[in-house]
Amino acid sequence: MTTPMIASVLQLDRGAVKSLRITDQYSVHRVVYSLFEDVRSEHEKQQSVASGILWADLGGDFHGRKILLLSDRPPASAVSDRCGEVVSKKLSPDFLTYSDYRFQVIINPTRRANASGKLVPVKGRTDIASWFMDRAQKSWGFSVSAQHLQVDKIQVKTFSDKTGRTITLAQAHLQGYLTVTDPDQFIQSFKNGIGRARAFGCGLLQIVPVMENPFK
Repeated sequence: MTTPMIASVLQLDRGAVKSLRITDQYSVHRVVYSLFEDVRSEHEKQQSVASGILWADLGGDFHGRKILLLSDRPPASAVSDRCGEVVSKKLSPDFLTYSDYRFQVIINPTRRANASGKLVPVKGRTDIASWFMDRAQKSWGFSVSAQHLQVDKIQVKTFSDKTGRTITLAQAHLQGYLTVTDPDQFIQSFKNGIGRARAFGCGLLQIVPVMENPFK
């Protein structure tokens, strides 16, 4: 891991949520990206070069909201003088050297239809779990035990982006244990996120190393 990754928590109290007009997935995206210097050119954005920013909305209650961030550069320490607080720390160089992790992730489960070539959502807990395990092994550098993989929540979110275009986004919340099978690929998966819709809160692997996977 040549570039130190930075894990942060954006904490927004009730007043900050109201002041920042956080109402949907795009408004969270807008606030998160406002914390970082924009380092990509327009050409790189059009080519879908990774932004170096991942986030996951951990939800909240009447009192506020919490958003987890992972980035390749430091965020601002606050959204503004009055709105929200950001607490950050650099990840240890050995954080991604373990073989087993407990994980949570919000994922956008999609596949390309053979007939039309269009992206279509993967539906149902069983199919989402199968899709995730297959993609993990083939594309993301880790394997997942089917017996202990949980699909906790499935959601469909609809919102408008800054151009007014309507976006419909399928999300699945998964957790379980993973075993690293390709260390280099796994590091890239952690740093860049997995799956699609990463700009809108999907793909951030929330991982905790375990000294010994109890389910092996």
